[in-house]
Amino acid sequence: DLPYLPYGRQSFGEEEVRAVVDVLRGDWLTQGPRIEAFEETLCEITGAQHAVAVSSGTAALHLACLAFGLGEGDCALTTPLTFAATSNAVLYTGARPHFVDIDPQSWTLDPDRLEAALDSGTLPGRAKAILPVHFAGLPAGVTAYREMARRRQLVVIEDACHALGSEWRGEDGGWHTTGNGEAADASVLSFHPVKHVATGEGGAVLTPHAEVARTIRRLRHHGIERDPERLGRYPAGWYHEMQELGFNYRLTDIQCALGLTQLGKLGGFVEKRREIAAWYRELLAGDSRVVVQALPPDARSSWHLFAVRVPLRDKVFEAMRARRIGVQVHYIPVYRHPYYRDLGYAQDACPATDACADAILSLPLYPALRKEDVVRVVRSLSESIDEALL
Repeated sequence: DLPYLPYGRQSFGEEEVRAVVDVLRGDWLTQGPRIEAFEETLCEITGAQHAVAVSSGTAALHLACLAFGLGEGDCALTTPLTFAATSNAVLYTGARPHFVDIDPQSWTLDPDRLEAALDSGTLPGRAKAILPVHFAGLPAGVTAYREMARRRQLVVIEDACHALGSEWRGEDGGWHTTGNGEAADASVLSFHPVKHVATGEGGAVLTPHAEVARTIRRLRHHGIERDPERLGRYPAGWYHEMQELGFNYRLTDIQCALGLTQLGKLGGFVEKRREIAAWYRELLAGDSRVVVQALPPDARSSWHLFAVRVPLRDKVFEAMRARRIGVQVHYIPVYRHPYYRDLGYAQDACPATDACADAILSLPLYPALRKEDVVRVVRSLSESIDEALL
């Protein structure tokens, strides 16, 4: 039998095993030195001024929204073509998400539609933040979001959970790393096993704002403050205060040791993902039934996903799975989930998203994938479309 090819998977070696074992044999399993080392390495790689590691990408989104003051009466604008965590983080604060349609070619938040939404006068609250999602690893439109936010005094919290290692072109013509703080007030990362860097579960917030980083550090640990200069009293070295209602969103030293080793391989991982994506694009170029994601000249994807649009997607999905190709669907538009439907979100407000979501299919993409695997996936996709169209 041909081996099963999942849509994504972690890439670990003996280095990761040794790193985890070293922690298990040491004195710290959590709240120890590996966490700070992981955060410092994230800053070195991305150019961020501050990095705060937390328990998941969802936790990172939640804390970023809280740190920038989102709450009752506020509104954050985002794309519906994302995992529900993006907009859930807004709801957690008491604010309301407002969904703006995607660009039908790049499949990311459409800047023109975003501008129109901000001018519409029909938002469900005071506009406070823009939450773009770098779908599949593509940081499209970041300069447009930034300028729009500056003119309107909004914050940009970019969901870069797909996009570690990606780049965007600035007005200076140079390439800038996603998360360096130039295009967004905060960039959120995920370290789920199918992402570029895996820690099991885990996430981080990157930000140029020192006070925002300090707030997120406090909130990830129950709202507890230990800095003597920020305490109401300080009778002894053991003293601390819970100054606000926080959470247990900590990441462990075990996970950070794993992440540190993975960060050392990030450049190679991204290079391999780009090579695999190039293979797919070359092999699919002759099939007019398959639509690939457009790549604008001002963005370089780090290719978390390789998604395509195909006819009769659900039939193609089943046919691919029967061929032991672990395709997946990213995503159901958020407003289609029953919870959001029950909140009153319109089911027909984002036609470009609906058209994309009804046809989209993610093909296998991970560093261990070989050229012959990609050839097999593309051949299977062609055969599956043929079957579906019969």
